Amino acid sequence: MIYERTRLQVALIYLGGFLILFWSAAPFLWQLSTSFQNDVELTAATPSFIPSPLTLDHYFNIFVEKSFQLYLRNSLIVAGLTTFFCLAVGALAGFSLSRLDISGRFGILATILSVSMFPQIAIVGPLYLIASEFSLLDTYAGLAITYVALGVPLVTWVMFGYFDTLPREIDEAARMDGCSSFGLFWRIILPISAPSLVTTGLLAFIAAWNEFMFALAFTSNIDHQTVPVGIANFTNLHYIPWGDIAAASIVVTIPLVLLVLLFQRHIIDGLTQGAVKE
Repeated sequence: MIYERTRLQVALIYLGGFLILFWSAAPFLWQLSTSFQNDVELTAATPSFIPSPLTLDHYFNIFVEKSFQLYLRNSLIVAGLTTFFCLAVGALAGFSLSRLDISGRFGILATILSVSMFPQIAIVGPLYLIASEFSLLDTYAGLAITYVALGVPLVTWVMFGYFDTLPREIDEAARMDGCSSFGLFWRIILPISAPSLVTTGLLAFIAAWNEFMFALAFTSNIDHQTVPVGIANFTNLHYIPWGDIAAASIVVTIPLVLLVLLFQRHIIDGLTQGAVKE
């Protein structure tokens, strides 16, 4: 009886995992199929999942006719800058608030968190005026500074929570060896925090990679527009190129999938380490 119950539980677990996988992967697979179908098939009365005939026209269109590689370059630069500075500032802030004797640190954390609670539509206007005043429109710096300001609160909170779970004996041993506060951070705390850094860095990168509103408001030409704005520019008043949009969506998603697969071990460690405080 117990053996049969165990087999049933295992079967239910596999069934649940399959349903979650299907729910998550089905939209991506449908987009993948759409990107290889002709426009005639996409507008047919009965849609088909399997492309027949298979075509690469949509990928040719986005890279040759629409210069989609420029949008990818812009997104990579902006997201890379955002991730670097978010980790640099957020890790230092999280370490300082967690490991140093700072009075009112939870009030400071609450203030930092409150910055990220404003809806984007409420701050895009004032930020646009500030960017215009400092000649930051149509620049990588304008987007990166905005994304860093929005991403640092999350990174600070996540890194603070992780640093706060590390044993204090590490600090005491380092200071007995003559290590300064920055030396403690750079030589000891930071190396053992790689999983958490990878996890928060991916969150910051994905947020900057997918952001649309500020990219649309702060840029007006292909030299600095990012991927979401580029895909939005595919449509016109009387025609929506679903095949080109699907191809662009696949191209944009692949780097994120590769990053997750490449750092999956660090991501799992970052999500699980620090869950139980020593």
